[in-house]
Amino acid sequence: MADPDAPDVAGATPSHEPSPTVAAEPFRVPVLNLLKLAVPAVVVGIGSALTLLGLSRLAGAIEHWVWDDLSAAVGLTSDSAVWIIGVLTATGLLIGLVVRYVPGHAGPDPATLELVADPLPLRVLPGLALALVLMLAGGVSLGPENPIIGINVGLAVALGMRFLPKVNAPIWLMMAVAGTIGAMFGTPVAAALLFSELDPGDRRIPLWDRLFPPLVAATAGSLTMMQLEDMDLAVAVPTYTYGGLEDLGFAVVISVASALLGLVAVYLFVPMHRLFRRIGHPVLMLTTGGLILGLLGALGGEVTLFKGLTQMQELPGLAATTTALGFLAMAGIKLLALLVAATSGFRGGRIFPALFVGVALGFAITTFWDGVPLGLAVGAAVVGIVVAATRNGWLSIFMAIAVVPQVALLIPLLLATLAAWLVVTNRPLLVAPAEPEPKPVAGGVSP
Repeated sequence: MADPDAPDVAGATPSHEPSPTVAAEPFRVPVLNLLKLAVPAVVVGIGSALTLLGLSRLAGAIEHWVWDDLSAAVGLTSDSAVWIIGVLTATGLLIGLVVRYVPGHAGPDPATLELVADPLPLRVLPGLALALVLMLAGGVSLGPENPIIGINVGLAVALGMRFLPKVNAPIWLMMAVAGTIGAMFGTPVAAALLFSELDPGDRRIPLWDRLFPPLVAATAGSLTMMQLEDMDLAVAVPTYTYGGLEDLGFAVVISVASALLGLVAVYLFVPMHRLFRRIGHPVLMLTTGGLILGLLGALGGEVTLFKGLTQMQELPGLAATTTALGFLAMAGIKLLALLVAATSGFRGGRIFPALFVGVALGFAITTFWDGVPLGLAVGAAVVGIVVAATRNGWLSIFMAIAVVPQVALLIPLLLATLAAWLVVTNRPLLVAPAEPEPKPVAGGVSP
């Protein structure tokens, strides 16, 4: 007798056979769409490079006038303590006025942002550009990377969505970031390495299809900058020859020590940020930050000022007359200046000054112990400090090889990066928490 509760199996597949499955269609990327994106990517890359170049040259002209012409006109040298303190304090005051009174307030607090952030409204960008130029010209120990990426992303997203709205905003963002990084470092490789550690888009799409538009932009940006500007980051060091397992040990120890120093800065970052925020008024806060930077600059000399690229290339010339303690003092003052500048409201990035710290540490190590190859010491120290500052392994290796461009260093530096990564993983980032938005009171009016 049939079970009345049994299901009707007429026409059903026997239970002992597997159910048929529908093969998933492979995800196909329309090649024509990628080719169409190449044109706006080239435009964004060239535009990103020109924006960076224009603001940098304007800042360079003001820097030359302030630090050379004006100082001579008042009878002081640019490296005198009075001039350094006066210029940095005045720079803080001027940027404080921009942050307080210019529409958009020069964007959000950069201490709360990572390298890639949400697009900024167009009304914010003029104030951010003005703050960036004043910061670079005044000798503040920060780089241009965060503000210039913010400016280029804001322009690319706003203009791109207006004239080509079919291209999504994240695509415009990625192209602007890549174009700016390609221009900043003079090669699209840095952008490729950075995006390989981010999450650029739909994971179903192969990586190189996702990277196609931003890498076209990065290539256009780097080629534009190479045609118009010298982008050599290399520091003059002797050619490195692999010395066996001993060199691998040196690289690991140096990178770990450098990463630990970077973590000291990481753990000081939030308390210092809170301390400056207690001042309240941005003009007072930035003027105070500028005064402290001026005192640090007077203590460490002009080589510890500015973003650090030109200054780190001066370090080999100081090797004959500077002790290990002297180089270590330069690294320490620069790191403290980076913390003060980044937490007191100056608009700037933290990669380039961290790079100077790593190079100075490398010189300190080899001056103290001449058995360590200079190129190895510099590269491993750069890897450690940049890993701690950016939490990006590929970018850290790229920066080290850009400073010491020797292929023989790749093996020890990769091992050094892995060692430094074990030190910094699961640790806080070099970013402060954003301040909460004020809550509305009764009647819908914010205090």
